[in-house]
Amino acid sequence: MLRKKTSRAATGTQRMTALSATGETTVDRRAFLRGSGLAIGGLAAIGATGGTVRRAKAQEAAATAVKTVKTVCTHCSVGCTVIAEVENGVWIGQEPGWDSPFNLGAHCAKGASVREHAHGERRLKYPMKKEGGEWKRMSWEDAINEIGDGMLKIREESGPDSVYWLGSAKHSNEGAYLFRKFAAYWGSNNVDHQARICHSTTVAGVANTWGYGAMTNSYNDIHNSRAIFLIGGNPAEAHPVSLMHLLKAKEENNAALIVCDPRFTRTAAHADEYVRLRPGTDVGLIWGLLWHIFENGWEDKEFIRTRVWGMDQIRDEVKKWTPEETERVTGVPGSQLRRVAMTLANNRPGTVIWCMGGTQHTNGNNNTRAYCVLQLALGNMGTAGGGTNIFRGHDNVQGATDLGVLSHDLPGYYGLSGGAWAHWSRVWGEDLDWLKGRFDMLKDADGNVAKDGDGNDISLMNTSGIPVSRWIDGVLEDKANMDQNDNVRAMVLWGHAPNSQTRGAEMKTAMEKLDMLVVIDPYPTVSAVLHDRTDGVWLLPASTQFETSGSVTASNRSLQWREKVVEPVFESLPDHTIIRMFADKFGFSDRLFRNIEVKDGEPVIEDITREFNRGMWTIGYTGQSPERLKLHMANQHTFDKTTLRAVGGPADGEFYGLPWPCWGTPEMGHPGTANLYDMSMPVSQGGLTFRARFGVERDGENLLAEGVYSAGSEIQDGYPEFTMQMLMDLGWDGDLTDEERAAIEAVGGPTANWKLDLSGGIQRVAIKHECAPFGNAKARAVVWTFPDPVPLHREPLYTPRRDLVADYPTYDDRKLYRLPTMYASIQEKDFTADYPMILTSGRLVEYEGGGDESRSNPWLAELQQDMFVEINPRDANNLGIRDRQQVWVEGAEGSAVKVMAMVTERVGEGVAFMPFHFGGHFQGNDLRDKYPPGADPYVLGESSNTAQTYGYDSVTLMQETKCTLCKISAA
Repeated sequence: MLRKKTSRAATGTQRMTALSATGETTVDRRAFLRGSGLAIGGLAAIGATGGTVRRAKAQEAAATAVKTVKTVCTHCSVGCTVIAEVENGVWIGQEPGWDSPFNLGAHCAKGASVREHAHGERRLKYPMKKEGGEWKRMSWEDAINEIGDGMLKIREESGPDSVYWLGSAKHSNEGAYLFRKFAAYWGSNNVDHQARICHSTTVAGVANTWGYGAMTNSYNDIHNSRAIFLIGGNPAEAHPVSLMHLLKAKEENNAALIVCDPRFTRTAAHADEYVRLRPGTDVGLIWGLLWHIFENGWEDKEFIRTRVWGMDQIRDEVKKWTPEETERVTGVPGSQLRRVAMTLANNRPGTVIWCMGGTQHTNGNNNTRAYCVLQLALGNMGTAGGGTNIFRGHDNVQGATDLGVLSHDLPGYYGLSGGAWAHWSRVWGEDLDWLKGRFDMLKDADGNVAKDGDGNDISLMNTSGIPVSRWIDGVLEDKANMDQNDNVRAMVLWGHAPNSQTRGAEMKTAMEKLDMLVVIDPYPTVSAVLHDRTDGVWLLPASTQFETSGSVTASNRSLQWREKVVEPVFESLPDHTIIRMFADKFGFSDRLFRNIEVKDGEPVIEDITREFNRGMWTIGYTGQSPERLKLHMANQHTFDKTTLRAVGGPADGEFYGLPWPCWGTPEMGHPGTANLYDMSMPVSQGGLTFRARFGVERDGENLLAEGVYSAGSEIQDGYPEFTMQMLMDLGWDGDLTDEERAAIEAVGGPTANWKLDLSGGIQRVAIKHECAPFGNAKARAVVWTFPDPVPLHREPLYTPRRDLVADYPTYDDRKLYRLPTMYASIQEKDFTADYPMILTSGRLVEYEGGGDESRSNPWLAELQQDMFVEINPRDANNLGIRDRQQVWVEGAEGSAVKVMAMVTERVGEGVAFMPFHFGGHFQGNDLRDKYPPGADPYVLGESSNTAQTYGYDSVTLMQETKCTLCKISAA
């Protein structure tokens, strides 16, 4: 266990003497490091050599060449470039990418220490299993055979859905795509990843407002903002490099930064206006803002008339949110909200930013849609400096979501309908009937095939699987209550930290009930120790993303290409190689890799990229060939640091990373789309309209844009999505080539649409006439397909405000994603007498996600060694708790964690905050001795999610972590 340094005073002069000698001549950084012996670990390595530096001889310094490799940080979604320095196959040093438009030579603490991730001594070094309570080493061949035999047995007895394949936001795009395809060939939609528990409510809310569920602009575009409204996010700690883009807007534009958060964060310290709201009242806050905007006529009336549907229904709801009612619910004074509203109205364009503080709620989809409606009312969409800039978490959580590692989707957000499966079967060259045969039919209580409301047989192929947020219920729920034929019996956690999920005590029970628990990860994760199993657990060492190559998608939708830095260390293997080994075992490798070459047992990454390029027409993942992405990485210096457009050079005119949609084939040369829905540019140059995703009419009202269109469009009004019939009606079908026409005929001829045409011809011709393939519609402020068409405030399940439950009740209990889901049956109980404090959670700058990787990094572990809970001084004094004292934090369902108290005014009275990156302790017990020898992280601690309670979003089953109840007592 590392200990904090007690002194930072300089001792002695030997170091200064040695270093000062280098000032006699001009040298670059790498020459300096080679010449001074500091190549490994930078200046920090001085201490490891006894505090002295010997001068390297010239012939020693030049003995071997240092190769530089350009890669991408594996932490948050900013996408910072890392320049790795490799000598004789060993990663010896690093520096930030100064040419990268995203990080501009900056790194946060995690990025600066990322080299340790690849060669860290706490990594899993070889496959092993737990047998008789002991960890035993085994070969890869034995591990795959043993695990595969067990899974095939479960499949035979209980069906394919009894094995849950949990994927990862840490996989490359190629790894994520292959993982989802692999799960399809196994025959199950019980596949998911971390996006479910971080931004699934964002994707659902945003996609159902204007068409695509992603960040609309970029970190860089914030340079153009005149106001920045940030709610439920803390980029200073969660995405530190992103903060420099916000500060640039503050410095150059005098942009007002408004931070809304229950906690005074490091980001709030930079704010011009800090708004402290009660956790779980985001919708009330936004409607309170809009009350002032509508009351004073500050909305953009022309934008609303031409590009928004349903704002009148929003107005009706907003009328209820007077300053008095808003303050009663949110705790925010009306006078402050009027000031904020005026600031936003007077400083356009403005951007809205949110993170998990807004998403992880039972009505998270309402929150994200309310944020969108605010921007629509102000007319801040489709413009530089505006948009909704949604900061994603993991390095490839955007890409893994796009590539369909989700229980309700296929790659490209195609869904699970018969047409979606037919499309991907064509891409894969697969026999659709064979693929259907891999899936179970749902059986009723009598063992017969179940029927839907129209009398059709129900195939689980077309049914959303269990999301990761509820996998424990897939194990523990009575199978009679589930919409699948048996419980989950085997769990594969592939690049996932279980301590990032709520209901930790029930997760422990679920892990112990499983037949098989398989962990595939560079580090053992909490999955190795949370349970009390003595057997039936396998740990397989996956390589890091620095030991392979492939693309990764930053939060702004730009794709970047990682080059392999080093060969896989120890006995680790890349994810796609492990997938190939399982596919071999299960007997479908020849089908899975039909279009993908396998060299020496490893699938060729570029072939995987090209395969998803052939299928992901919906969101424009078709134009980013490996060659184009590598060209961008090699020429980062040619891209403007604000617009992201290349100025000259080999990628002239293209946007950095070809942010999706990058329409058509790579040969078509579309530049990518930096800012979504910006009609000031032609579609061929990256402009766009709002997507016509929801039809052309609703209740007799027009859903298409009225009299507005993207620059150069030959259709100068709203229009629906493109089909072959539409091309024929317009007389544009003559622009198709013979090859394109044949491909269109193969998928329905006149009925074929832009999403299913594998030739890309329909897209190409639409764009030739400067029209968006997906149409030109209004954004919808009202989503009639959701439980709350107009976003409503609903009190959290575990609310401290019983006086508000009657006015703002939660939902009725319902079944979602195959499982019964509780709402009202929890909220009807009053927990406030025993659990009077609100419990919320969030991130720290030092760690990321579940923290297994970053707490295993000695440079980061030294910075933050204690798991803690923040308590307001008044609450602490009333409870008799002193700063740094050990306390128990008990959640409203009875699970408690033992942590250190941090007495601080960061949190308001009645609110407690805990970070969620810790694990390895459970309810006061230290689990270090349960880790495989040498694989325990340096820093352990309680998981905040052990004390977190039940609660899931009404659309996506996102877990609720931001507003439950707890009690705190001295330990």
